[in-house]
Amino acid sequence: MKRVFSALFTLLVLSACGRLETLPYDPPQTPETWLQIQPYARFTLGGQTITLMQPSTTAIVYLLGLLTIGVGLYFLRTHAAQRSRLWWGVALLLWGLGALLAGTSYEAFSYAIKCAGREACLWTSWWEVLYLIASVWSIDAMTLAVAYSSATGKLRKALSIYSIANAVLYFMVVMVGALIPVKFLISFELLLVVAAPAIIAFFVINGGRYYKNKLRLDLILLGAWLWLGVTIAAYFLYLISGNTASLWAKGFWFSENDVLHIGLIIWMFYLAFALAPQVKDS
Repeated sequence: MKRVFSALFTLLVLSACGRLETLPYDPPQTPETWLQIQPYARFTLGGQTITLMQPSTTAIVYLLGLLTIGVGLYFLRTHAAQRSRLWWGVALLLWGLGALLAGTSYEAFSYAIKCAGREACLWTSWWEVLYLIASVWSIDAMTLAVAYSSATGKLRKALSIYSIANAVLYFMVVMVGALIPVKFLISFELLLVVAAPAIIAFFVINGGRYYKNKLRLDLILLGAWLWLGVTIAAYFLYLISGNTASLWAKGFWFSENDVLHIGLIIWMFYLAFALAPQVKDS
């Protein structure tokens, strides 16, 4: 437990120093306006006043993170020497970790990490940089899982090489972006660009296999990728709708992130109850 608190303290220190602090929030925000544009709650714990941003969204994203880690541990505990199950477990552990990191910096403690004690709020933090890395590595681990469950021979080898190379190159790109810094290299948009080829490949591989062989596992995996795509699309549709600000103004704390996180919670239950009993090496 002491190691966990030590690691969290280190991340908070990193959040408050380094070149990332040269990137101001866009559009510019002060600590005062940060509290005006989003819901928050304040409470006292151990004599310290804590500002919790977007409380309901925080609860949902933390639930997603813990649920995802739990499903990942289930895959690992039941992998039975099946490499596809092993890599699904690794992928979901990384995904869950990423959700907790993102929820901490984007929502729960964004004020403390990005704004408190500053004249202007920061655009990002090391919590978010680690979230980006964990998320892409999660997709790369899924690529390895698909390589073992849905491919053989040269295709399996190609997917394996791609996943490892992608993980290494993305880590290097993100670190360059964080240390110089370069905004686009540590953006959510670049994360989507990097993750997209693997997700498209999943559709093609499992869709093609099901069309040819009508295997139940391929149909279940195709359903998993379809729901993931629907969830991401719903997130962007809600984002561009502008409903978040109008609902917040009326006291309803619901945002595009809630759409994303609720969709992913449903996805986790699908993976646990539909995919987990079926997935095995090809």
